[in-house]
Amino acid sequence: MRFRHPDGSTVHLAYCTNVHPAETLDGVLAQLRDHCEPVRRRLGRDRLGIGLWLARDAAHALVSDPSALRGLRTELDRRGLEVVTLNGFPYEGFGAEEVKYRVYTPDWADPERLDHTTALARVLAGLLPDDVTEGTISTLPLAWRTAYSQDRAEKARSALLTLAERLDALDELTGRSIRIGLEPEPGCVVETTADALAPLTDIAHDRVGVCVDTCHLATSFEDPHTALDALTEARVPVVKSQLSAALHAEHPHLPEVRQALAAFDEPRFLHQTRTATAAGLRGTDDLGEALAADALPDAAPWRAHFHVPLHAAPAAPLTSTLPVLRAALSRLVGGPHPLTSHLEVETYTWQALPPELRPRGRAQLADGIAAELTLARDLLTDLGLKELP
Repeated sequence: MRFRHPDGSTVHLAYCTNVHPAETLDGVLAQLRDHCEPVRRRLGRDRLGIGLWLARDAAHALVSDPSALRGLRTELDRRGLEVVTLNGFPYEGFGAEEVKYRVYTPDWADPERLDHTTALARVLAGLLPDDVTEGTISTLPLAWRTAYSQDRAEKARSALLTLAERLDALDELTGRSIRIGLEPEPGCVVETTADALAPLTDIAHDRVGVCVDTCHLATSFEDPHTALDALTEARVPVVKSQLSAALHAEHPHLPEVRQALAAFDEPRFLHQTRTATAAGLRGTDDLGEALAADALPDAAPWRAHFHVPLHAAPAAPLTSTLPVLRAALSRLVGGPHPLTSHLEVETYTWQALPPELRPRGRAQLADGIAAELTLARDLLTDLGLKELP
């Protein structure tokens, strides 16, 4: 979906396909048929943006076979789909029964991460629509915080600089400008947007910036306006933003609130949980740890890294951080000029919701994704953007 900003520029809205994980190119092609095109039809649109997640094997197949890449591009066009952004955070295995800490490997100190992201950039340059010259890729925020030594930090910095050089060369060769965005996430080396300032100003390259995920922003209790103002002042580009909402518990000391939270403690994904105290942010790596006795102070609200559907907040006594998303969006695209042109709805946890909230089959999932995109579209038009055909 495309929108015209009041300044005349185009803002793209997509949804991320990591909600239908596939490891192979055949799996990706099946996603387009079984999920993406049905969502487009529900929205009554001739064209729908998708943020592809390409696992290692799928990316390798595309970058090593020009005919396969042309075939994917043809299939996108045939189904009324377009790609301007990729999710390069998960490397492989995102559809496994247990993902948890595995999603943070390989990190930016490992050569595999550079190789994979380079492949994604080359693929994206070949998938961009004919009238689009800029693409974006979101990626791991350097590494998970443990076992991240100075030596590994230097390797990660070197890898990002090498990537920037490769992206310069790709632009010169293809005329397509691809940028990468580190995605701050609780528990990682770059947990907050503030944590991104030092490493990114050190790299000081306009092809490397930040992907602002509004669920992660909210989980860390960051104020959107303060965070985005700091990035702007430091001249760190907001490469893309993922529109998502976290789980919010206003009164975590109450037994009924803890019982409601426990329904979201599931074995597949990591749900980092945070609370803001007078001494600073306190947190646990997972929701189950937070619910253990005295693991986390409960005098103030808790937020958990659980991407809940944008259009359907959890039932009381829980809610979502949709107000944080609204505030972030007003700053991202509501000003005289957009801070980013690429927005991506990213709710990958539909099948990790409590059983009674999960979609039953493809049709219900498509209905839910379409409802999320409709909400995002309404937020954008409320900010003065005009939806384009």
